[in-house]
Amino acid sequence: MKNYFLFFLSNILIDNFILVKFLGLCPFTGASNKLDIALGISFATTFVVFVSTIVLWCINCLILSPFDLLYLRIIIYMLIISFFVQFTEIILHNISPFLYRILGIFLPLITTNCAVLAIPLFCLHENYTFLESIFYAISSSLGFSLIMVIFTSIRERILLSDIPVIFKGSPIVLITISLISISFMGFKGLIKI
Repeated sequence: MKNYFLFFLSNILIDNFILVKFLGLCPFTGASNKLDIALGISFATTFVVFVSTIVLWCINCLILSPFDLLYLRIIIYMLIISFFVQFTEIILHNISPFLYRILGIFLPLITTNCAVLAIPLFCLHENYTFLESIFYAISSSLGFSLIMVIFTSIRERILLSDIPVIFKGSPIVLITISLISISFMGFKGLIKI
């Protein structure tokens, strides 16, 4: 079980999708203006990634691989991810209209988040078992959420700070992202799988 713990921790801190693989940058930069939006998009993304990874692993192992239909993988994956995003949108609209209004356009954009598609594809590429795929989906989503919350908190502070005109807007955002990425590189030597 210790190996699963290191695997879990490594995906959150070391092999983070945003900081290392540079996937999911669109919602990261677009939905990180306010903490409530970042928390909502993180929760919705985590749910979609978790459920779609389970379903896609089952579909791949039970239907696509046995019947040699691997060429349909991307199309089926996108359809299932779109279904779960719409399902999440309907649930949020009925359960929490406030959160639904806060997330606005960012909720349907989870469908085009490349990290949501990359996680099941990485599970297949690495030949993860069902349990490893679940751990990978949860830990990668938690890593995405952690970086979203950290960056949003820093970004809210930056808006209140006195920044030179040349650094306002995108330059300070990119500098902040790169500094966070460098600080997370410090974890690389701590965990060896």
